[in-house]
Amino acid sequence: MSLTDPRVVYGIHSISPYRRSDKLFYGTLKVIGSAQIALSSELETLYAGSNKFPWAAEPKTTSTEMTAKVKALPGFLFELFLGAVPTDVGVDAAGTISAIVAGKGTSFASASTGLASVTVTPTTGAAALKFGKYVLKATAAKTFKVYMSSDIDHSRGTDTSFVDDTLEVATVVLTDTGATTAVAALGLTFTSGSGTIALVTGDTVTFHVTPPSVKSSEIIVGKAADTMPSFGAVLYAQKRSTDEIFEIDAHNCVGSGLPLSLEENAWSQPELKMTCLYDSTLDRVFTIRHAMMS
Repeated sequence: MSLTDPRVVYGIHSISPYRRSDKLFYGTLKVIGSAQIALSSELETLYAGSNKFPWAAEPKTTSTEMTAKVKALPGFLFELFLGAVPTDVGVDAAGTISAIVAGKGTSFASASTGLASVTVTPTTGAAALKFGKYVLKATAAKTFKVYMSSDIDHSRGTDTSFVDDTLEVATVVLTDTGATTAVAALGLTFTSGSGTIALVTGDTVTFHVTPPSVKSSEIIVGKAADTMPSFGAVLYAQKRSTDEIFEIDAHNCVGSGLPLSLEENAWSQPELKMTCLYDSTLDRVFTIRHAMMS
């Protein structure tokens, strides 16, 4: 009688987390580098008398740590590992300018004596909008300077450049009673308050700009009430040329922490860490399935 083929595992194909409540999937991770389940246990040894060797040993608790190196960041990872639920937006042909938020002082964000709103300039259209965070700083009663967080999108539409190392990109002079002032190169129109403009020098406001996009997301991390939900996860090794499939179903996982690495000329590859817990309903931690179809 010949020996049977050994069970061997090669590569990795995917990880699909799922909700424990209804078993529906959050999605799947296919752009993935590795996954490892480390099952380790300590032994409690008994030493006695003059014997240099133990008389007995019994296994203690078992650690069930799972790690995975991922190379893509779908939204559900932020929910599972940071407790942050992303707000996703589909096709946005018009671009988005957020509401202005006071930075320093209160004179700037005023519908009567300050800046009423920032909108897309109709004449240049949304094509001139440039992605980034913007800061406006009052330099006189009706004058302010515009600063941008980065030059990463300066070439969109009409080219823009920094004036100096303060990251200034423009100077704007407002007029009274609801008049508008446009900065064509930025695609932004600034609307004055309804009365006489009276900015306090040094006061600031901020806002964000997203140009027309196919999709976009906002992910707010670190709210006081955020919690990391427990979840299940199904892991698959690479399907072998022998038509073998190897599956691990970890029924009760808890993860925390999503390191975001930004390195020079390199893809971000955060390593996720999870603990696999006992599922009292199923009376197990994992279920492993293996099949050879041919």
